[in-house]
Amino acid sequence: MKHLFLALFLMASVTSMAQKQLNDFKYIIVPKKFDGFKKQNQYQTSTLVKHLFTEKGFETAYEDDLPMELNANRCLGLTVSLVDDSSMFTTKTALMLKDCQGKEILATQEGKSKEKDFKDSYNEAIREAFKSVQTLNYVYSGKAENSAPITVSFANDVKDAKKPKNAKSMVEQQATVENQSFKDHSPKDSDFTKGEEKREMVEQMATREQQSYVDKTPKPSDIKSSSKNQLKISNAKPSSGVLYAQELENGYQLVDSTPQIVLKLKKTSVPDYYLAQGDDRSGTVFMNEGKWYFEYYLEGELVTEELDIKF
Repeated sequence: MKHLFLALFLMASVTSMAQKQLNDFKYIIVPKKFDGFKKQNQYQTSTLVKHLFTEKGFETAYEDDLPMELNANRCLGLTVSLVDDSSMFTTKTALMLKDCQGKEILATQEGKSKEKDFKDSYNEAIREAFKSVQTLNYVYSGKAENSAPITVSFANDVKDAKKPKNAKSMVEQQATVENQSFKDHSPKDSDFTKGEEKREMVEQMATREQQSYVDKTPKPSDIKSSSKNQLKISNAKPSSGVLYAQELENGYQLVDSTPQIVLKLKKTSVPDYYLAQGDDRSGTVFMNEGKWYFEYYLEGELVTEELDIKF
C-alpha cells in the first residue's frame, strides 16, 4: 500500500511539473514533414497533430508559416516531433515537445496500432499518444512573453586587429632639405561608363553630293503581350478556410484541418489551371491575380469560390 501511494504521488508530481512548464509557452510549432518520412504531411500526420493541439486550446503554426511575434522570438513556442518506433506489424509513436534551445519539455506516452493501412494506424497511434496531453489543463501563463529572444554578439570577438602587410598610405610625402616629394595614392573616379556603347538617335548627312536623314529613335512595338489576360472577379464567394495541398501522381488533393479531403486536382497543359473533383461538385481550379478560384455549375448557374491553398 505504501509503494502504491508513493508511485501515485510521484506520478502526480511529474504531471504537475509538466503542466507548469507547458503553461509557460504560447505556441506549438508543427513541422510539415516529420523525421523519417519521405513526403510532407505523409499519412496526414502533420495536419492531425496540428488539429489535436488546436482542439486542446493551443495556438499552433506550421514551421514555415510562423506568426510575426513567434518569428521574432522562437522561445515563445515549443516544437513538436514525432518519435516513431514502429515495427513490421505494429505502429508505435509518441510526441515530444522541445523549447527553442532543444530542451525536452514533455514526452507523451507511446501510442500503438495494429491497423494494416498506414494512414489509419498512424491516426490511431497518434491519438492514443495525445491522451497524455489531454490530461493536462493547459492555460498559457504569459511567462514566455517576458523572455527576450536569444541574440549573439561578436562585438568583442576581434581585438587588436593587425594592419595588412600590403596596406599602403593614401599619401606619401617627404620634406627634407635634400628631398621634396608628394604622391597621392587616393582612388580616382573611373571615366569608364558601364553598359552599351552610346548611339546617336539620328544620323544625318548634308553635303553638296549627298543628302540623307535616318531617325533611329525607338518606336513603340505593335506586338501584343502574350501573357494570359487576367479577369476581374468580384462576385466570388469568400474562402471557408485554409486548404493544404498534398501532391499526387497527376496533381494534388486539398485537405482541411480536420483533416478531410475537399477536392482533388488534376494537372492540365495550362499552368495554374486544374480540373477539380469534389464529393458533389466538379469544375476547374485556377489562379487569377495571385488568388486561387474554384468554378463549377450548380443547377445551371456558374458559381465562383475563392480558395486559400497552402502548397
